[in-house]
Amino acid sequence: MDIIGITIPLWAIFLGGIIIVFVAWKLIKFAIKLFVALLIFFGILIGLDMLHVFDWIQNFIMTLL
Repeated sequence: MDIIGITIPLWAIFLGGIIIVFVAWKLIKFAIKLFVALLIFFGILIGLDMLHVFDWIQNFIMTLL
């Protein structure tokens, strides 16, 4: 196969494609894990806010000062 006047063997193109797909899959997997971790983190924060934990902490600190 000729690309820009350079002959590249077909096995090199397939190998490059496999490597690109592998790296892309690892990147997508990492992004999904990061997204799930952020969802859990913000879900916990929303739950604590609904239980007024932050208001309780703020009132507790104000009574100490």
